[in-house]
Order: sequence, then structure tokens, then C-alpha cells
Amino acid sequence: MQKNTPPVLTDTKPHYELLDGLRGVAALLVMWYHVFEAFATSPVDQRFNHGYLAVDFFFILSGFVVGYAYDDRWKRTMTTGGFIRRRLIRLHPMVVLGVVLGAVAFLIQGSEKWDHTPVPLSLVMLAMLLNLFLLPVLPGASADVRGNNEMFPLNGPNWSLFFEYIGNLLYALFIRRMSTKALAVLVALMGAGLATFAIGNFSGAGHLGVGWSLIDYNFPGGMLRVMFSFSAGLLMSRVFKPVRIRGAFWICSAGIALLLSLPHVGGMEALWKNGIYDSVCVILLFPMLVYLGASGHATDKGTARICKFVGDISYPVYVVHYPFMYLFYAWVWDNGLTFAQAWPVAIGIIVGSVLLAYACLKWYDEPLRRYLTARTSRPK
Repeated sequence: MQKNTPPVLTDTKPHYELLDGLRGVAALLVMWYHVFEAFATSPVDQRFNHGYLAVDFFFILSGFVVGYAYDDRWKRTMTTGGFIRRRLIRLHPMVVLGVVLGAVAFLIQGSEKWDHTPVPLSLVMLAMLLNLFLLPVLPGASADVRGNNEMFPLNGPNWSLFFEYIGNLLYALFIRRMSTKALAVLVALMGAGLATFAIGNFSGAGHLGVGWSLIDYNFPGGMLRVMFSFSAGLLMSRVFKPVRIRGAFWICSAGIALLLSLPHVGGMEALWKNGIYDSVCVILLFPMLVYLGASGHATDKGTARICKFVGDISYPVYVVHYPFMYLFYAWVWDNGLTFAQAWPVAIGIIVGSVLLAYACLKWYDEPLRRYLTARTSRPK
């Protein structure tokens, strides 16, 4: 019979292996979502439509794992500075590599905006400097080198890492001190705010795909997304009691794939319907999937290996794939290609991104993190 006891809380805590695997599945689906961005004319007609919600799933996972890994350590050995150092070592090496790849891709593309306006090398370097420190670019600023108001124009998905950093910092400074009841109130308030934002169409596009820019309501939308999802994950880590479930990885993977791939709901005439769909996914269904994933275990070696592999590459693949998507978009748009004409290249980009992510993990990220951890852990 499958055991459903949670991992023992020690200084060397075991991973929730299925959550690692689910994070990897979501990261792979994000790439597929980004492929179809090249052929969409609006949020309504994108074929793989709800991939933007993967970010909310990531935030819930992050909150759960951070709460599980660190909540009890503050009473013993953890300090705010130590926590921030650990998170920087975990996240920032890949941020740096992703920005460098983004700058190289931009130069290969011709160092020009989407409207083909040339961009001087000095502004590319300015954008690179800001991106390296996760400092957002203001809309219309000279460092907005692509001209589409991205906070991080050399590697667009860095916007979610920007909010991840905010969530981690707020956790270290304030949220970790909250009682479980107070945290539940915060989750309820943020959930209500998130649903209001989505159903009220504050994004202007009938969805929760906000946070990537500083125009309009993107920043408050991004804050609502991270504050609800990260806090909900933390709350679940505190009250978690596993349930009996077999095949959790495959059930939850299928659920994630289905929820992220469904077409837009309601169309342009009823954008609020898609807001309801997004709200139900983020507030109800994603927490349920994380809960089930944390309850399950890999019952065979094949599932365990898949979870480890896709979990290991999940963060690197998320960081490194988008610079190549920029090149893919430019190629598709400049040549007026359809998906039927471009899909072999799209598959090549996905496979190549996975291989590159694994190489970066083994030859760059893990060695650098080990080195930084050793250097910062030495007694003074």
C-alpha cells in the first residue's frame, strides 16, 4: 500500500519529487505556449491559449516549497540575510546567463526593434545591465530595445522572476511572521482581489496574463498574482495533510496540460467568462493539483527518473528558451509563415532548449551554485 506520510522535517529535507516533476511539465508547456504566440493575432485566437497561467502554478509551487523548506528554520538557524543569500544563489546565476543569451540573440536578430528601428550597441548594453540586476525597464525608455514595453526586453520571462524575488523578500520580512489564521485571511483577500482583477477585465484582454510590463494595470496585476499564489502555497505547506492517491504525477500532469491548453473562453464579446476561468484555475484548481502532487509518490523507477529530469531542467529551460523564441518570432513574421510551415523549426527550438538547459544546469548552474554556497558558508 502506498504510504502517505509527509517527509520528515530535518536540516536535509527530502524533495517532494512529484512537485519537481510537475514544475518541469509546466515549464515544457510554457515553451509550447510561446511557440503559438508567433501565430496569434489576439489573446482570443491563440491556439494553446492559457499557458500564461503556468506562472501562477509556479508561484504556488514556490510558496509551498519555500514554506516547507524554511518555515521551521527561522526558529533555529535561519536569518533574513541567510535566506536572501540562499535564494539569490539558487535563482540568480541562471538570470545572468539568460540575459547574456538574450543580448546575443538580440544582436543576431540585427539589433533592431520590432518595427526595424536600429538600436545602438550602447542601449543594448544599458538594457543588459538593467536586466542583469532585475531592474525593470520603463515603458518607452531608451533601454526598451524591442519597443514593446517589456520590463525585461532581452529575456521577457524574467518578469516572473522579478515578482518571485518580491514574494521571497516579503516572505522573509513579513509573511513568515504571520500566524496561520492571519495568512489564511491574506490568501482570501488576495484571492478576492485576483478574481476581481480577472473578471473585471483590468488587463484589457480578458485574462490574467499580466505582470510583464509596467503599462496600465500590469504591475498591480502581477502583485496580485504573486501575493495570492505564493501565499496560498505557504498556507498549504503549513496545513498540509496528505491524501491517498495513486498515479498522482500522471493525473496532475494531465490536469495541468488540459487547463493550460484550453481555448479562450467567451470570446471578445464576453471577456469576463475567461476571467472566471482564469480565477477558478488559479484560486481552486492549481492549489488542488499541488496538494495532490505533494501527497503522491513515484511508485516506479521510470516515473521517478522522469520527475527528476524534468524537475532538474525546469528552471533552466524556462530561463534559456525565450531568446530563441525572439529569433523564431522574427523569422515567422518577416516571412509570413504559418504554423504548418514553421512547426519543424518550433520542435527544433523546444528540443534544443531542453538540451541547452541540461548543459547549462550541469556545466554552469550547479557548479556555480556549489562554489557560491561553499564561499558564503565558510566561517569568518
